[in-house]
Amino acid sequence: MSLGDELRELVDSDAIADDSETLAAHSGDKWFAAQTPEVVGFPRSTWDVSKLLAFASQRKIPVTARGAGFGYVGGCVPAKKGIALSLMRMNRIKEINFADAIAVVEPGVITADLKKVARDKKLFYPPDPASMKDCSIGGNVATNAGGPRCLKYGVTRNYVTGLEVVIANGDVLRLGGRIHKNKTGFDLIGLFVGSEGMLGVVTEITLRLLPLPPARATISAAFAKMSEAAAVVQEIFANGFLPAALEIADSFTLEAARKDLGKAIVPAGNAHLLVDLDGQAESVQSEAEAIQKLIAANKPNALEIATGEENCEKLWTLRRQFSNSLRATGLTKLNEDVVVPRSHIVDLVDFAEKLSGRSGFPIACFGHAGDGNIHVNIMADRYNRDAEVREKVERVLDELFAQVLAWGGVITGEHGIGLAKKRWWPEATSKPVRHLHRQLKSVLDPSGILNPGKFVD
Repeated sequence: MSLGDELRELVDSDAIADDSETLAAHSGDKWFAAQTPEVVGFPRSTWDVSKLLAFASQRKIPVTARGAGFGYVGGCVPAKKGIALSLMRMNRIKEINFADAIAVVEPGVITADLKKVARDKKLFYPPDPASMKDCSIGGNVATNAGGPRCLKYGVTRNYVTGLEVVIANGDVLRLGGRIHKNKTGFDLIGLFVGSEGMLGVVTEITLRLLPLPPARATISAAFAKMSEAAAVVQEIFANGFLPAALEIADSFTLEAARKDLGKAIVPAGNAHLLVDLDGQAESVQSEAEAIQKLIAANKPNALEIATGEENCEKLWTLRRQFSNSLRATGLTKLNEDVVVPRSHIVDLVDFAEKLSGRSGFPIACFGHAGDGNIHVNIMADRYNRDAEVREKVERVLDELFAQVLAWGGVITGEHGIGLAKKRWWPEATSKPVRHLHRQLKSVLDPSGILNPGKFVD
């Protein structure tokens, strides 16, 4: 009997697939590695997940859980084959409760869909990863996803108040709940958020929601140099402002956008700054006016302000298209979500420019200036076709990550380690920290069946 047939005896037959097309579709994510699983499971309930994991644990069959497959580091690649466990049929928004200010959702819910349903009820779910129209809440939990609004509102972990998790032996854990404060034992919720599917499979998530801010303003500014834009960022903080988002982009990114979207959409200059504000109408208006004056005093090449959701989104269109514009160059885009202390943002951009000159690879920098999470994109020709190009990229990343770590930064702020950054995991952590990771893994997954082949191995 095949593995697929054995699993069909545990759950509904249509919850298991082993045809070549389905296997191929669940072999990778948005990174470049792929491995074909032996079978794909599509559970519809926690009970389905529990039965599948208990079976896999007894037989020591690898299980790699996955959401929508929009990760950037190969985190859901079934590196050891086995079972690819798709949570996308568990996609119900079970509850949006205004009085408790919570949402109860299954892991397959698309992030943008949750945000819209919450907004319709005058509630606000702040995390806003760039792929929010495609990525799932379960994937966001697995990677502790963020987005531009991290600056003011924090990341996914800051909004998870409860989890239902199935661990490797099939046991179901209920952690936290619909309360907004909880100090009952260790922070086990925090342990599972960001664990990249290696400690358990999340089957239900309770999320804290906020009151929907009634007003919004966005300021777009362009400068001749990145150092000028970065100086304005520091000046905004020095004057006591905390925007919802502060985004920055360099000259290569802007030039790619000009070629892709047209010069009329992209303001003239070599650096772009986007400031987003939200709150009560009076405070947003006064803060927007003050920040606009502050920016104007720094003599930008261009300065524009928008108010209201629709007009603000028009200014954000450029920012949301940066990745697509870089891909439109025809080069392979390797997105490295490094984080440096804010004082090193200009240093990072300068370093990237010099690294580009030494290596011959164009490098584009854009991202979250407010928290130092700058996406450094290595743009490589023939990456997928030429082993020498891939080896050269690895050496470039060696230099980039070494410098980021020397500044006290980290090699990932949002995407995770997965397969893409496994090589640099030892450099990014100490030996005792790696040992502790392995100990935690061995307690919750003693047979090592959950997402094997990744950085804890």
